[in-house]
Amino acid sequence: MPADFEPIHLRPVAALADRVLLTGDPGRAMALAQVVLGDGRLMFNHHRGLWGYSGTAADGLPLTIQSTGMGGPSAAVVLEELAALGVRRAIRVGTARGVDPALAAGSLLAVTAVLAGDGASRALGAPARQEPDPTLTAPLVAAAGHAGALASHDLLYAPDGAALAAAWRAAGALAADLESGALAAVAARRGVAFAAIVAIAADAHGARADDDALAAAGEAAGHAAAAALR
Repeated sequence: MPADFEPIHLRPVAALADRVLLTGDPGRAMALAQVVLGDGRLMFNHHRGLWGYSGTAADGLPLTIQSTGMGGPSAAVVLEELAALGVRRAIRVGTARGVDPALAAGSLLAVTAVLAGDGASRALGAPARQEPDPTLTAPLVAAAGHAGALASHDLLYAPDGAALAAAWRAAGALAADLESGALAAVAARRGVAFAAIVAIAADAHGARADDDALAAAGEAAGHAAAAALR
């Protein structure tokens, strides 16, 4: 990255912490900010609808929560720019589709490996299996009901979805999402310690968590991730 690199998609209007929670949905970023950050929280970014918030976490230190948008390419842009601005530790707090039938909708999965099948991570030269930061991951494993590998891919409505799910199960994945592969790849390139915890939005049979259950799981994941960053 050039020394004079200037982010163009994030336009900070408040201070950025060197540790950040990343979530795809701007609405989830706002919801997490309300429960994880103190009353003095400020909007960090609103450009391009990528809502972000900075404030003080329960440990009394600064924390930023930033949405990445949907999919690997958008997530990669956001983390590249956050890294340029000074982020050094990041945890994805997102949602995923269950692949293993043991994962119920609304449960939490701490990600111990990312199987990179998405175009963004491949374009960045990521290996097929990426390992999250062990120091950040250990407390997530302790907090979540499940821990294991996550497959990252490109198409939520893939025409060969059933075959993909079978291949992911065969490779040892418990769930699949769109962003973790790209985020792990950017983090590795930019020296950012990265981990992920996801709420299962739909199980392997397609049954979805209702809005209340998913919101509760997202809040629990956010608290676990903030604690892991202490």
